[in-house]
Amino acid sequence: MGTTTCEPAWEIDLARFREYLAKKYNVEKAYYYLGYVQNEYESLYEEIQAAGFILVFRQHNAAMIGVKKGNVDSDIIFSVMKRMYKKEPFAKVVLVSGDGDYKMLVDFLIEEGRFAKILFPNRRRSSSLYKQLSHVCFDDLSKPDMRSKIGKRKGGLR
Repeated sequence: MGTTTCEPAWEIDLARFREYLAKKYNVEKAYYYLGYVQNEYESLYEEIQAAGFILVFRQHNAAMIGVKKGNVDSDIIFSVMKRMYKKEPFAKVVLVSGDGDYKMLVDFLIEEGRFAKILFPNRRRSSSLYKQLSHVCFDDLSKPDMRSKIGKRKGGLR
């Protein structure tokens, strides 16, 4: 969603982005966290999986009535911390977000030597909490050179 708030708005080609993560950061497993399953977004879920991401949905009680909040921040943080606690093998974390809720996790991962990079979908809209972060720790996906690498191309051609 962060790329749609850029000027000009643009969309990430998930397959090209997954390939970029693999080549640039040696990402073997890329997790894509989503709020909850909605039947009308089934084609999006298929696109995400076809691009090589592992889908992780937030658990919700089926008896809940009304609008469900898709907040996955705590799920992502818990997942990383659980893997570290259980000493599961992974090299370093590449996080794609500008949300300040991850700042403590980022600081901890840096301290533990398990942090690779945070990729901001739109640097201008990223949390001010990251202003103290060294430039080697982040990149802005909305930069023109990044858009050319991972953006959807007209006509849908890769």
